[in-house]
Amino acid sequence: MARAAGPESRRGPRRFARRAAPPAAEAEARPDGAARPAARARRIVPFGLRTRLVLAFLLVAAVSAGTTAALTYREARSAVLRSAQDTAVASFREQVQTLAPSLPVEPDSLREMLFVIASKSKPQPWIVFAEYGSLRVSSSDSPTSSVITADLRRAALTTTHGSFQRVVKDGVPYLTVGVPVVVRNGSAGRLPTGLVLFAVMRMTEEQANVDALVSAARDGALPGLAVALIPALLAARSVLRPVRELRGAASSMGSGRLDTRISVRGRDELSDLARTFNESAAQLQRSVDELQRAEARARRFASDVSHELRTPLAGMLAVTEVLDEDAGGLDPDTARAVRLISTETGKLAVLVEDLMEISRFDARAAELNTDEVDAAETVRKTLHHRHWHDRVRAELPDGIRVRLDPRRFDVVVANLVGNALRHGSEPVTVRLSVRGELLVTEVADSGAGIRPEVLPHIFERFYKADAARTRSAGSGLGLAITQENVRLHGGTVRAWNAPDGGAVFTVEIPLRGPGGAQEAMA
Repeated sequence: MARAAGPESRRGPRRFARRAAPPAAEAEARPDGAARPAARARRIVPFGLRTRLVLAFLLVAAVSAGTTAALTYREARSAVLRSAQDTAVASFREQVQTLAPSLPVEPDSLREMLFVIASKSKPQPWIVFAEYGSLRVSSSDSPTSSVITADLRRAALTTTHGSFQRVVKDGVPYLTVGVPVVVRNGSAGRLPTGLVLFAVMRMTEEQANVDALVSAARDGALPGLAVALIPALLAARSVLRPVRELRGAASSMGSGRLDTRISVRGRDELSDLARTFNESAAQLQRSVDELQRAEARARRFASDVSHELRTPLAGMLAVTEVLDEDAGGLDPDTARAVRLISTETGKLAVLVEDLMEISRFDARAAELNTDEVDAAETVRKTLHHRHWHDRVRAELPDGIRVRLDPRRFDVVVANLVGNALRHGSEPVTVRLSVRGELLVTEVADSGAGIRPEVLPHIFERFYKADAARTRSAGSGLGLAITQENVRLHGGTVRAWNAPDGGAVFTVEIPLRGPGGAQEAMA
């Protein structure tokens, strides 16, 4: 089934405000429910770019501070322990070497000598133990120590220089030093006597110093991170300011203000981005301006041509009416030619009127003259004036009052019913109903329906549902004009196929006229 249609009408040139951004009051007062630019600018995203930048900055600061503190702690701890350890080992070895020649092996004398060595301990007090075979003597009440390990004993017995070891027991750090007592033998050198002296020193003071370093590092880390938060916020702000400006500029351009530009600061990557955006916006503005000028020229051309054709067409119509009256007295070939000229002249007149109407829509010069009318009575008048009342089945409940432009609503119903009669099959049904705050008008035919590939284009101007059909009874603009008239009323029109066959056109118009739905909600 061929169905007349035409391209979807344009709304005319967009009016772009010549300012970089909308005023705050204007941005907040938009009634269309769209997102407000000012509100978007203040919107805080929980894990947005600002939050991620600050967290990344703080993470780097924390890792840097932690790494520095760990390395400092390790070196300071090693220095503190090494200093105490070297002092204790050197002092103990010196005391043993000094007193070794006079060391007796009697327990009492050995014990007194251990007291002498312990009295000269540094940097912390020692407890000195002596082991010789099964003999165990110390400068304390206990002859042996549990912190002296078997490894240290073996090392002290196998070397003439002694050995040391750090041991932690019950959470207390100890330094244990083992030095063998040796005698000098001319050719043999230094010979161990089997007597080994051990010094056990608590390293509590050194551990306290190390703990103080840990506390200082911990106590300094949190204030350091708090201080790092300030440059993090400043850095995030300097990075996000151009991004926010770019977002605002993009939103402004999306609203139609193509003259929006971003101020370029500095020579970094963000300034390059701003410069590129400005260049792209300028090029887009030039292209859109050129398209608008071309569109305006095309509209003026169509309007001028339509106006210029109107006068000669009026004369041609008058002549064809006279010729039609005299066609009966002409020979058959001449009569057919006269009637063909009359028919085509009538089509041309309809096309000119439709083009003028479309040009008014494109120029936004079409106006509504609304009045409160009875919807059923208006549809009946449309069918009666065109002598369709005997060809169309009407389901028109009385009492539906609606505010609309009667002339334009007449055009809507006439175009849809005429389209159904020409391209569908009878009977054609016109049905009125009320759905909420909307007047619903349905025009259905009994034909084969509209092919699925045609439905998306049915309201386009001059669209041919049948590519082989180069001529039609209408101008090809009827459905496009219908759509524009419905939009002017603040309504919608759509085409679909009924399940049992046939095409259905549904028009929904607010009962209270354009803006009536918004007024009702307010």
